[in-house]
Amino acid sequence: MGVYKKMASTMTTFESFHQDMIHDTQPDYYGTRLATCSSDRLIKIFDITSKQPKAIAELAGHSGPVWQVSWAHPKFGSMLASCGYDRKVIIWKEGQNNLWTPVKEYTGHSSSVNSVAWAPHEYGLVLACASSDGHISVISYQGDTWNETKFHGHTGGCTSVSWCPYLKPGALFGVVEGANPKRIVTGGCDNTARVWQFDESDKTWKPESNGVLTGHQDWVRDVAWAPNIGLPVSTVATCSQDRKCFIWTQSENSDWKKTELPQFPAPVWRVSWSITGNILAVSTGDNRVTLWKENTDGEWTIVSAVTENGVSEN
Repeated sequence: MGVYKKMASTMTTFESFHQDMIHDTQPDYYGTRLATCSSDRLIKIFDITSKQPKAIAELAGHSGPVWQVSWAHPKFGSMLASCGYDRKVIIWKEGQNNLWTPVKEYTGHSSSVNSVAWAPHEYGLVLACASSDGHISVISYQGDTWNETKFHGHTGGCTSVSWCPYLKPGALFGVVEGANPKRIVTGGCDNTARVWQFDESDKTWKPESNGVLTGHQDWVRDVAWAPNIGLPVSTVATCSQDRKCFIWTQSENSDWKKTELPQFPAPVWRVSWSITGNILAVSTGDNRVTLWKENTDGEWTIVSAVTENGVSEN
């Protein structure tokens, strides 16, 4: 299986040596390593600092397809979370000589775990997980102990999870002060995305009163909360089997407002924001990735596209 690595206007194809379909690829915080996972039950780590990426580690611990991987912030060391069809979440830590070992294995779900996402590092070492059993679990490390909590999220199953940024919208420019409460958005097989907030008083996750995002006509495949670039709004992208992608915005203490991108020719599988939060990558079932950006008139337009052969369309 091949992987495409794009840098500036150039693109490199390299052999991953996975023996089955690749489901996720994630660069680390510094963009020097790439983690991949596959239906072959393996996770691979590549050094991508040179023109030709090099495999440096192979992680074997899942007994079924591995759906997703997520890097922790480097302040916690070199750590990676993975989830899979085997109902397991594994947290890996790198030691010497590129040797990775599991430091936590969570088996609290009764069905496939489809998505994992680390919280902003300011909250500590906290991982959210979404499962086909309809539940979301949150695993945190405090002192020398891993703590686990689980709550019901979506009837029919949960497909995806993403964290709200630590800083409040507008905080970068001094418009408001302080940090956000812990918030996540999840996608599910009930055709909705839902926003949840952690109640510090009783240490439970609760649905926000205006946090049910409706409009999709089929499973919500992915959700992505945009990084905070200083604008006084929160922004979330959702995508669905119904070939639609919505961009949701919320000012403080207001309802979520929906903007719909033009309908895609195939189901929309994944959405991902650039590190600055102003460009959205949309991956569709026709093996195409399109990049979208909002113009000065508030309209979202395509700025680039990549086909299944790695051909860039500007």
